[in-house]
Amino acid sequence: MKKIIFTDNAPKAIGPYSQAVEANGMLFISGQIPVNPKSGEIVEADIKIQTKQVMENIAAILNEAGYTFADVIKSTCLLSDMSNFAGMNEIYGEYYKENPPARAAFAVKTLPLNVMVEIETIAAK
Repeated sequence: MKKIIFTDNAPKAIGPYSQAVEANGMLFISGQIPVNPKSGEIVEADIKIQTKQVMENIAAILNEAGYTFADVIKSTCLLSDMSNFAGMNEIYGEYYKENPPARAAFAVKTLPLNVMVEIETIAAK
């Protein structure tokens, strides 16, 4: 059985998708971009600031669904440019100090709203 997860503490979907879907003890969080959920605006064009906002958006969705970063098993990090990898990785690592999840990170041509980073997340209980 699938359950749709929604919180006002993360950005609303900008298309026909859910913030997250829970099914069979797994949580699938759609790619999060650096939109401040309170203002609806993209945060400053700095990879560290944008990554922090993305991770806070993920935290809000995890919390709404009753999960934590300790439950995350896989992340996919999309970057507008691989030169942003080190900055993204530094902030990302602050959220996974122990037993980090599996991860893929790669650059893509363009991200939604021309942001610098998008991260999708899978968690399991």
